[in-house]
Amino acid sequence: MIRKLARFVGGYKKEALLSPLLVSLEVVMEVLIPLLMADLIDFGVELGDMGYILKMGVALVVCCLLSLFFGALCGKTSSIASAGFAKNLRKEMFHKVQDYSFSNVDKFSSASLVTRLTTDVTNIQHSFMMIIRVAVRSPIMMIFSIVASFSINAKLATVFLYTVPLLAVGLVLIMRFVNPIFRRGFKTYDKLNSVVQENIRGIRVVKSFVREPYEIEKFTSVSQKIAGDFTKAERIIALNGPLMNICAFGSMVVINWLGAKLIIQSGGTAMTTGELMSMLTFVMQILMSLMMFSMIFMMIIMSRASMERVVEVLDEETEIRNPEHPVTELSDGSIEFDHVVFSYAREAEKPVLDDICLSIRSGETIGILGGTGSSKSTLVQLIPRLYDVKSGAVKVGGVDVRDYDLDTLRTNVAMVLQKNVLFSGSIKENLRWGNENATDEELVEACRLAQADGFIREFPDGYDTWIEQGGSNVSGGQRQRLCIARALLKKPKILILDDSTSAVDTRTDSLIRQAFAEKIPNTTKLIIAQRIASVQDADRILVLDDGKISGFGTHEELLATNQIYQEVYETQFRKEDL
Repeated sequence: MIRKLARFVGGYKKEALLSPLLVSLEVVMEVLIPLLMADLIDFGVELGDMGYILKMGVALVVCCLLSLFFGALCGKTSSIASAGFAKNLRKEMFHKVQDYSFSNVDKFSSASLVTRLTTDVTNIQHSFMMIIRVAVRSPIMMIFSIVASFSINAKLATVFLYTVPLLAVGLVLIMRFVNPIFRRGFKTYDKLNSVVQENIRGIRVVKSFVREPYEIEKFTSVSQKIAGDFTKAERIIALNGPLMNICAFGSMVVINWLGAKLIIQSGGTAMTTGELMSMLTFVMQILMSLMMFSMIFMMIIMSRASMERVVEVLDEETEIRNPEHPVTELSDGSIEFDHVVFSYAREAEKPVLDDICLSIRSGETIGILGGTGSSKSTLVQLIPRLYDVKSGAVKVGGVDVRDYDLDTLRTNVAMVLQKNVLFSGSIKENLRWGNENATDEELVEACRLAQADGFIREFPDGYDTWIEQGGSNVSGGQRQRLCIARALLKKPKILILDDSTSAVDTRTDSLIRQAFAEKIPNTTKLIIAQRIASVQDADRILVLDDGKISGFGTHEELLATNQIYQEVYETQFRKEDL
């Protein structure tokens, strides 16, 4: 896991390597200070040698300034290295997510991916900074201080050999109990993000149904669960403090007692006052090292769960990849479903689509009807290979979609999804998602076909009108027409409209279909609709029922032979209209 994450230091190796070097130099200066202080007391103060006092004083000031310089420089380099590491990691994760198929995204959920890209990466960034700075400083400070203590008085310094192993065992036990709790807590964070996203996205519905108390209760419930998990973890981690204090202050008491005894019994020959003061300073440095080690320990415990979650994203392999020798040209817009069986979960007993056999000629307009859950959207999502079939084959232009280059296939298949999405930016910028090189004339022509040009020109800024995130400042019908225009700019061989005119009136719907028939006759058009009026003029109409084909023919044929179509027709048209 560490090895997988370490490669993201690339580009910042210089700063990452400089930080431990600089912090080591800082530690050397800090360890020298007590030794110089011991000499100052023993050979300067006690002997009344002012020259020696001044000499040691200057040396102490120089050591302090160098320690400050190395520490400040280390802070700068470690910040650059950790920020760069997080940048590289987020970039790689974001690129990885862009390659995911729909099934990969379904596996993690969008809320979980957001948490992993933000909170989890931030935790790892903080840990990385601690590792290259504090995690280097802490052991070096401890080792240097213990070595210096042994150089002063080996017998007294042996006290540390008893306390350090005791502390290490305690920390390992704490880690063993705390890590599962943090892992569970971060999963609950995913749920919290999901609740917040859902609430904000549907805030109009929440307010219209006066469901604020319910949403608050739902948020509070998840928040309390997170608080409970982290409180439990922190209680266990809190045991680290008393354990560390017992070891450190216990060592200090023993050294004070033994050191004072040595000075008195030997008359200052076995140990001097300056040496005892140095020993006590080294005890404080070791204490600080243990405190820093404790901080690192807590950070690593928290970030370990984050590391595992981030590595899961990086290790996830997309289920949809380009073939070894992809087809890079799509001849026409013909579509064939050859005994297609599909399930979202590979192990599912009942397929979502079952034995679909279907042949559509290039340039045809096909209407698709069916009740909720009849798998209309799933069927069309197999064409641009947003999902892969479980068995059988989907062919476009006579070639299995799994043999195409993905960019080639998806460039020639334009989809306007059920949930129309616009991005923050001008109308022009949103439209150019379909073709980034489209001219203003092409934008206008696409909008005319989609019946969007009229309302766009009514805006004060016209095509430069700013669209808020999600298209919240335009109506549902306007949003749908902009998305249709965006799809048309791709000049696709296949155009799929997944219930994409549900928010427009019947007249506008009719004008859109008429424009399609006149202006893009060679494009294969698949129109999923709830209204028979939207598809009755199609060349053929497909009726789906529970993932199976119930009927496929013209409006007149289905009206005469298909019971489901007859029932829908009779429901939508009154007897007097008949």
